[in-house]
Amino acid sequence: MTLEEARKIIAAAEKKAVEIKQPMNIAVVDEGGNLVSHVRMDGAWIGSIDISINKAFTSRAFDIATKDLAQHSQSGGQFFGIHASNHGRVMIFAGGIPLKRGGKVVGAVGVSGGSGEQDHSVAQAGADAF
Repeated sequence: MTLEEARKIIAAAEKKAVEIKQPMNIAVVDEGGNLVSHVRMDGAWIGSIDISINKAFTSRAFDIATKDLAQHSQSGGQFFGIHASNHGRVMIFAGGIPLKRGGKVVGAVGVSGGSGEQDHSVAQAGADAF
């Protein structure tokens, strides 16, 4: 994951956030889950900075969209309690999507600042640009 690729992902996600009129925090991580780039749009919640970064980390750490991980982490689910792992960095709500190249996960995008549906749609716009 290059900085140039991360910027392209963020630009596409920002465009979607502007379209839906919801300021967002948008983060892109590399294959190791390390932050490559982050943008906090004007008016986006400060509290969502870490959440966006951690959604990207979670998607890369487990190679799954956080929206899908959320379904399996409910009481009785196979991943119940996973949100307490990794020093609390694991996010179990929508907005994180793994990024693949040639079938291999090479990074992830994480978005926070709106509803789960909004976060996922903005993250998906970024992922689609990858």
